[in-house]
Amino acid sequence: MSDSTTVSGIVHLIEETKTYGQKGFRKRLVVLEKDNGRFTNYIPIDFLRDACDTVDDMNVGDEVEITYQLSGRKWQRDPNSEVKFFLSAEAFSFKVLSSGGSSSDGSSTGPGEKNANDAFSESYDENDIPF
Repeated sequence: MSDSTTVSGIVHLIEETKTYGQKGFRKRLVVLEKDNGRFTNYIPIDFLRDACDTVDDMNVGDEVEITYQLSGRKWQRDPNSEVKFFLSAEAFSFKVLSSGGSSSDGSSTGPGEKNANDAFSESYDENDIPF
């Protein structure tokens, strides 16, 4: 992850996980609010695949630091159409710096790093698997 960097801010929005395509690609958007002195920036960061589940430990209002990598792609409908470029920030991990929101289940995990790979170590009930 040598190309990764961090950004910190207040969690402004946490979207529900969205699933795309036949392979079930999952994506969850978190928007950070960051005041730069003149105006407020709203920074969208994508949590992908199993990292979507780690966002459950984050609440609106929390001050967090997110480790991310920029990712870009090129898209063109056909050879005669305009080329478009897209940029996104893909999260690897985060840590809660201070809790400003409330947990939906009332529990508190306290500040700590949440790694996107932590989701692999969870055990699953066979009845919860959709296939």
